[in-house]
Amino acid sequence: MAFEIVHGDITKMQVDAIVNAANSDLQRGGGVCGAIFAAAGTQELQAECNRIGHCDTGQAVITKAYSLPTQYIVHTVGPVWRGGDSNEETLLYNCYMNALKLAKKHGCTSIAFPLISAGIYGYPKEEARAVAESAILDFLEYQNMQVKLVLYQG
Repeated sequence: MAFEIVHGDITKMQVDAIVNAANSDLQRGGGVCGAIFAAAGTQELQAECNRIGHCDTGQAVITKAYSLPTQYIVHTVGPVWRGGDSNEETLLYNCYMNALKLAKKHGCTSIAFPLISAGIYGYPKEEARAVAESAILDFLEYQNMQVKLVLYQG
C-alpha cells in the first residue's frame, strides 16, 4: 500500500493508469480533461470515448492512453458543487472508489488522480482533498496499489 500527494503534471506520471476528470458525455473539456486529451492524442482518444458514449456522475470508464506514458486513462465524472446538500460527497467518493476498482480489474498496480471536481465543477479544494484521501485510504485498506494524488503546479 502506497499513497502519496505530489505536485506536478498528471500527463507525465509514470503509472499504469491516470484518471481524467471527465464530463458525462466524455467529450474533450478544459482544465485537466483538455490537457489529458491533448497529451494522449485528441482524435484517437475522442473516437474511443465517442464509442463508449456516456458516463454517469460517480461512475468510471476506461480507455487506452495512446501517446501518454501510461497504459490506461480511467475517466470518471465528478459532481458539480451545489453547496454540499446534493449528495456531492458520496458522488465524489464513488468517483475515486469506482476508478480504483476499474483500474484494479484491468491489472493496474499504480494510478494517478487529479483532484476531481475541484476545478470548474466548483468543489471546495480542501473538502475535495479530504474526500479523495478518505476513498483512497479506504480502498488501500484491502487492496495493494500505488496511488498518487496529483495537485497541479502550473
